[in-house]
Amino acid sequence: MPRSGFTLTRPDALTSSVVCASPHSGRDYTWSFMRRSALSELTMRSSEDAFVDQLIEDAPRFGAPLLTATVPRAFVDLNRSVDELDPALIDGVRKSGYNPRVASGLGVIPRVVANSRAIYRGKLSHVEARKRLTDYWFPYHDQLASLLSEAHESFGTALLMDFHSMPHEALDTVVRASKVRPNVVLGDRFGASANSDVVDLVEAAFASAGFKVARNTPFAGAYVTQTYGRPSRQQHAIQIEIDRSIYMDEETLTPNANFNDVKQALTAVIADVCEMRRGTSQPVAAE
Repeated sequence: MPRSGFTLTRPDALTSSVVCASPHSGRDYTWSFMRRSALSELTMRSSEDAFVDQLIEDAPRFGAPLLTATVPRAFVDLNRSVDELDPALIDGVRKSGYNPRVASGLGVIPRVVANSRAIYRGKLSHVEARKRLTDYWFPYHDQLASLLSEAHESFGTALLMDFHSMPHEALDTVVRASKVRPNVVLGDRFGASANSDVVDLVEAAFASAGFKVARNTPFAGAYVTQTYGRPSRQQHAIQIEIDRSIYMDEETLTPNANFNDVKQALTAVIADVCEMRRGTSQPVAAE
């Protein structure tokens, strides 16, 4: 694995309270990791948010720092709690209550990739699992927390735009319920991680760029939004899920003919949000 599990790109000047991040686009699949698995690299990448880091790489041009994972989600999931350890995978971990993510193999050290395909032939030691967290999980979250604190100290507010991608089929239930198929889902944990006016602003930017937007269904946000969304303190966090089929071939995991157009549209979204959050100063609510 790489020495650092992430890449940080800072703007020339911090002019916006926005922080952009992509915790699931890491694709450094080392030989030492792959040899532990019977899966091909293509299959291993099935739960990766492929190319999301490239789609949003222009964020620093608009005054916002950009934090992107380089370590693969299949190796350590940066959108899970450090305590979500899977006893079915890691020796010495006791089962403690019921956690649906861990039970399905999608804990902080995943046991499976998409479609429940097992990553490993056997189990991992508790020492190895903890080393992954020490080497990659904690540094990423230390850096993310620092960026949000920096924005908050500079502007009195902070907004985390946490970018992800979702399989096209994940939206089938939404289509049956609403008859309109979104290609972007904004997750604010039903208002718990961001104020409605902030989410309205972000939704309007996506709609203006031509996206069809839904909220919280089927993805309302996970560990990152739950942890960093503190709207009462003017720190907001929104999970942004993008339909993979609009920019890539989901079978071959290669960019499709629309990739550059989608990137341009997302760049416009980020530019709009950063402009609307430029130099914003709001009073911090008392705790």
